[in-house]
Amino acid sequence: MNALFSIVAAFGHAILRSFYALGAFTRLLFALLRRSGIVFKRPRLVSQQVHFIGNYSLLIIGVSGLFVGFVLGLQGYYTLTRYGSEEALGLLVALSLTRELGPVVTALLFAGRAGTSLTAEIGLMKAGEQLAAMEVMAVDPVRRVLVPRFWGGVIAMPILAAVFSAVGVLGGWIVGVLLIGIDPGAFWSQMQDGVDVINDVLNGVIKSIVFGVVVTLIALYTGWTARPTPEGVSRATTMTVVSGSLAVLGLDFLMTALMFS
Repeated sequence: MNALFSIVAAFGHAILRSFYALGAFTRLLFALLRRSGIVFKRPRLVSQQVHFIGNYSLLIIGVSGLFVGFVLGLQGYYTLTRYGSEEALGLLVALSLTRELGPVVTALLFAGRAGTSLTAEIGLMKAGEQLAAMEVMAVDPVRRVLVPRFWGGVIAMPILAAVFSAVGVLGGWIVGVLLIGIDPGAFWSQMQDGVDVINDVLNGVIKSIVFGVVVTLIALYTGWTARPTPEGVSRATTMTVVSGSLAVLGLDFLMTALMFS
């Protein structure tokens, strides 16, 4: 009986802790939105974060997009050959990238590269008592530190997703046209006729914006609430990757069901 009570108590404690984390997460989101006026007063702070987050992530995004395009070109050709539709390879590559792989893979890479960087930066500032020093000097750390990084991540994410998709299409063209020998006119014409700006491209952009908001917010929250110790910062960094990746995959399913049902 005591063991049963212990299990129930542990389960209830886990639920309460989850509700507390959800409430703190929501409060941080509203605090960021309330203090977003600094974006217009000091836009340079946001542009610096867009450069830091986007420029330093551009290499891994571009290389990953190129190789994903290579794989899509090969696998798509092998599949379409069974039905005599090799000329639709361009359409297959473009739809796969703009609808799903572009936003999702970019968000996963974003969580692994930029998200961990943001979490470690905020966690180290907390461990070094820099955030506490700002409060002593009457400087709001949420407004000065978190808000520019939040909007920098939200702005950089759709740009990186667009770069990923564009480079991926180029990779599919290299494999399909240059290596396999598909007619280039058919490759591009099928793509232009089949890809819709509203239903395909815009929905992919909406996905990337939502992923940017969620992943950046998770990174900032885990860094803001991390214990001010090396172990705490390390655990928060790991939690950013795990939570951000799971949130991206879950939201992708929900948005895909709503957008393309």
